[in-house]
Amino acid sequence: MLFQGLVVDLEQMEVKVGEKGWHVFQIVRHPGGVGVLPLHEDGTVTLIRQLRPAVNQRMLEVPAGRLDPGEDPAVCAGRELLEETGLVATKLESLGLMYSSPGVFDEVIHLFLATGLAQQEAEPEHYEDIETVRIPLEDALRMAVRGEITDGKTSLTLFRAAHH
Repeated sequence: MLFQGLVVDLEQMEVKVGEKGWHVFQIVRHPGGVGVLPLHEDGTVTLIRQLRPAVNQRMLEVPAGRLDPGEDPAVCAGRELLEETGLVATKLESLGLMYSSPGVFDEVIHLFLATGLAQQEAEPEHYEDIETVRIPLEDALRMAVRGEITDGKTSLTLFRAAHH
């Protein structure tokens, strides 16, 4: 292990690549996470806008978060939905999973569609400054197609939900 951090670890390993021999790879180890799209009965969705220091932007995204060790992804999705938006869903449907950047990361993100929504109080982490944005699903899809939503998990969740 080259580095052990608060969220990720960095590992270096030698891997045999077919007949091409052994090559050194560096892999960022991540515990995995969830992304959840809250879809309201009127066809709108609730997205969040928050600062992403790695790219120095406030990005529009689906509510999302990191899995705790051994945590069921659906439980994590419900927890993150409540923390970041104050919404509680009576139904969470899996939209499959995605790998965020498999050339470098082992992170798996489990995607969900949340329906049967009820509003409660949001409970963001002490370091989170989250703005909720409620827009029609069709508008969010157009934004993703036009490149106005640039977060991969958000675009993929929107596309999968629209074809679910």
